[in-house]
Amino acid sequence: MYEDFVPERLAKLRAQKGVSARDMSLSLGQANNYINNIENKKSLPAMQSFFYICEYLGVTPQEFFDEGNLYPTALQEFIEEGKKLDPKSMAYLLGIMKELNSKK
Repeated sequence: MYEDFVPERLAKLRAQKGVSARDMSLSLGQANNYINNIENKKSLPAMQSFFYICEYLGVTPQEFFDEGNLYPTALQEFIEEGKKLDPKSMAYLLGIMKELNSKK
């Protein structure tokens, strides 16, 4: 299962960040084809490397494996901004979100 999930999830999160596989590999201190090899299912990262990948992407390991969270960094930002709201504003936004989701 994870042999397919990790490469696909990595590619999606990397694309959301707007960085090339080569640039990400070099930023992690790896060979220029490191991320490409993972995304092409030629290898899986070691545990320590996986943690560095998560840190680079700005996600926790839990968020990385949460298939229902398609945009973890955006959700993190949304939650952080939501924490600053008063209860009335939060209820208002929650109502908007429910309305938007009911139209799907």
